[in-house]
Amino acid sequence: MSVNWLVNKFEYALFRHRMTVLVLFVLTTLFLLFKATDIKLDAAFSKNIPLKHEYMQTYLKHADDFGGANNILIAMCDATGDIFNPTFFESFRQAHDDVLYTSGINRVLVASLFSPSTRFIEVVEDGFAGGPVIPADFVADRQGLSRVKENIEKAGIVGRMVADDYSCAMITAQLLDIDPETGQPIDTIAFAATLERDIRDKHQSEQISLHIIGFAKMVGDVADGAKGVITFFAIAIAITSVMVFLFSKSLMLTVLPIACSLIAVIWQMGLLTVLGFGIDPMSILVPFLVFAIGVSHGVQMINSTGKRVAAGMDAKSAAQSSFRKLMVPGGVALLSDTVGFLTLLIIEIGVIRELAITASLGVAVIILTNLILLPVLMSYVKFSDAYKQRAAAPSVKTDKIWYALSAFATKPYATVILLATAILFALGYWQSQQLKIGDLHAGAPALHEDSRYNQDTFLITDRFAISVDFINIMVESVPSACTEHDIMNRIDQFQWLMLNVPGVQSTVSLASVSKNINAAYNEGNPKWRVLPRNTQSLVQASSRVETSTGLLNADCSVMPVMLFLEDHKAETIERVVSAAKQYGAELGDDLTRFKLATGPAGVMAATNEAVAAAQQPMMWYVYGAVIILCLLSFRSLRATVSVVVPLYVVSVLATALMTKLQIGLTVSTLPVIALGVGIGVDYGIYILSSMSQQLRDGMPLRQAYFEALKERGSAVLFTGITLAIGVSTWVFSALKFQVDMGILLTFMFIVNMLGAIVVLPALAAFFWRKNK
Repeated sequence: MSVNWLVNKFEYALFRHRMTVLVLFVLTTLFLLFKATDIKLDAAFSKNIPLKHEYMQTYLKHADDFGGANNILIAMCDATGDIFNPTFFESFRQAHDDVLYTSGINRVLVASLFSPSTRFIEVVEDGFAGGPVIPADFVADRQGLSRVKENIEKAGIVGRMVADDYSCAMITAQLLDIDPETGQPIDTIAFAATLERDIRDKHQSEQISLHIIGFAKMVGDVADGAKGVITFFAIAIAITSVMVFLFSKSLMLTVLPIACSLIAVIWQMGLLTVLGFGIDPMSILVPFLVFAIGVSHGVQMINSTGKRVAAGMDAKSAAQSSFRKLMVPGGVALLSDTVGFLTLLIIEIGVIRELAITASLGVAVIILTNLILLPVLMSYVKFSDAYKQRAAAPSVKTDKIWYALSAFATKPYATVILLATAILFALGYWQSQQLKIGDLHAGAPALHEDSRYNQDTFLITDRFAISVDFINIMVESVPSACTEHDIMNRIDQFQWLMLNVPGVQSTVSLASVSKNINAAYNEGNPKWRVLPRNTQSLVQASSRVETSTGLLNADCSVMPVMLFLEDHKAETIERVVSAAKQYGAELGDDLTRFKLATGPAGVMAATNEAVAAAQQPMMWYVYGAVIILCLLSFRSLRATVSVVVPLYVVSVLATALMTKLQIGLTVSTLPVIALGVGIGVDYGIYILSSMSQQLRDGMPLRQAYFEALKERGSAVLFTGITLAIGVSTWVFSALKFQVDMGILLTFMFIVNMLGAIVVLPALAAFFWRKNK
């Protein structure tokens, strides 16, 4: 039982029951369109982290005691440069209360000047005195404000809760994973909108400005920018429609492939809703890629059918013949895409796995909409005599171009092409080795540098000694470890070593705070700013530190060392993590274990390591799937190599381009290479499937390639150029992420197309020597 026999049987049944097929497609499309209207943007902090990574195991282990890493920082600044005035403090108090009672906030961990846990301690004649930085009887007059300023300095919170120049004050908070009011996971995008509506818009004025950063706020800004993707999607559809019309010179042949590709997107969105998924803002571009792949296959179908109509066939016979001719190569190409995308499931990061499901679903339904529905619809088209005459008219100029290009399949030209390809590959490979894992710029890389979120990030980093980019090294020991001098001294040494690592802005730990308290017990003498060797004195120093500070747990068996970083660039995180591992190994023993890592930068470190570990396996799985399916389809190793080698060269060049454009390999950019392979494999399979049968029949290689170009070359060239033009409009997007993806995809569309037209026949010139 051959593949051709199965295709013929399927074709007979399909076209015999055309009306039944159309009714089923209409009903299914209406149902999935209804479901697609319920699709929602879905962003969750936990989806963006590798939960099985060892750092995240530490993070989850201690989350109940020290909170998570989904932090929000709100800096309120006074335009006069001095916060000590009644207007500022009244607004700041109201903002603190509003944050405290915002749904989804962990109220225990809200910290600001107005928090009861924000306290100061001072040495007085009778011993110690202290209390809240803002006392219960606070009145915002000159005396009250002066008293608060003194308390701030006594508490040592300048740089953390108050800006170094006293121009801003900070509110910090953490999000819960589950909303206690609804029992549902926190809607991150809705929470970001709440921050804008109930915090920024409510309290910002000409005198007071608010600056908000954190994962939830960043996702909210990305989601707002992602809404503009719809506009670019519409522009791409319009450009593609015009180009398809210029290619086909028929309104009906323009409408059908565009409509079938849009139906594939509708099915994709509807199926995601049926399966209980939303769409992540970072995956918002996938529907366009599904549309692009659908158009690629649709153009091949209308091109083939149109040529057969021009040769004298009626519409139904032409559609049936095209179905038989394209079902196998088109099906293999789409199965390669689907399996390639599914390989992303090996990466244990939720957002990438959802992208894998989203992309593979979309590509899988193209098999139904563009390889089955489209030829059935085309069988009903009434081709005018004018169209038949235009299509049948000899294209002497075009044939001359194709014949000139067919020279690529001759050995002299092939030698030059393969030599140039090898040089490009070598240069690209060298450049790609410099690819960085993680973000390469300060702020949120998904947003432009001049975006409000990134400008807020720069302001907070500039005016405070802390930022949202901090990493906690968890020191695990025995209960009451804070009363052991040896253990506390190891922590102190570790903190001092990490403070001197480039990229670390400031540090804090129980050891450093205990040293300050010990000095306070000795009249504030700096000489006593050391860890007491006497157990009783050490207990006296450390017992003043409450668990609400986040510097110890209830039984003092876990004590974080908090490292505030200058930024979260890949090289900064890599340098700090490497140093923490080295110093932790040197200072740790059986009783004292330095465990990485919690905090937002700890999450980024785990994510970067997970992405680095998945990069090569993902590529092997993607290409493995393509190789296996090509071998099954062509039953030829040399044909498979001819398809795969240009793809791999383009992947390496795309990675080199990422390096040149300073785009790091992150959760959002890692899948792009797999998506590029999925898009590029279509070109090679269509060209080679047309050549292979003629080569088996003994036709000379150049003639076989010439015939393949006449049959499918125009469709391949058209698809590559059209889709590249469509995504090139993304350079005007409000999202830097979309701009970067637009550049990379434009490159991949064009260069993959050139690989199929230029490099594939050059390889064939050396593999099919008998057909010279």
